[in-house]
Amino acid sequence: MVEMATQADVAVQPRAPLSKGRVLGAAVTLADEGGVDALSMRKIAQALGVVPMALYKHVANKNELLDGMIDVLVGEIDPPAADVDWKTAVRRRVLSARRMLLRHPWASGVIESRIKGRATPTPAVMEYLDSMIGIFRAGGFSIDLVHHAMHVMGSRLLGFSQELFEDSSDREPDPDAMPPEEMAARYPHITELAMAVAHDNESVVGSGCDDQSEFEFALDLTLDGLERLRGTS
Repeated sequence: MVEMATQADVAVQPRAPLSKGRVLGAAVTLADEGGVDALSMRKIAQALGVVPMALYKHVANKNELLDGMIDVLVGEIDPPAADVDWKTAVRRRVLSARRMLLRHPWASGVIESRIKGRATPTPAVMEYLDSMIGIFRAGGFSIDLVHHAMHVMGSRLLGFSQELFEDSSDREPDPDAMPPEEMAARYPHITELAMAVAHDNESVVGSGCDDQSEFEFALDLTLDGLERLRGTS
């Protein structure tokens, strides 16, 4: 009898009430599993066991949903480290942002499109950028140099960068690509660089093009340059 009563109690336990946090959490999980393009209110509602109309009490539309998802992800970035110099604090936080993006590969495209498509970034992004500016200022940067730093850091502050070329080794061969000898004849410098990158074991960032190594190389180069300018301003 005791066992039957326990099972009955479990059966009638109420489901956790729907909230904006639950909606956004479910949306992030679905985007991680199938990409953000396949995300829909119907799928989110299905995952939460509610009717789609119930979601609109918490997010008005798809744009508000995406903004909320961005804020959830930015909330995963580590807070500023205490008792370290400005360069270490910035580097750690940027690399934390990058780890967040590696956990959610779809996020960089959404962050970029949402920031560019609106006059003011989302509240969490604003708070994050404000705190990063605070790190620079506390590190002795003039407001003018902070302005330049924010421009040169760009999307790297949020853990990603826009590359000119996509040259990862795991790409499928392009069936329309010109033969190597023609490529070498028409674009000798690009060919020279491509061959050197593919075979140079002495590279300061390692052999080939490793996204993480290249990201950290550019980040460190930028921070070193800002350190030099900070000393002269």
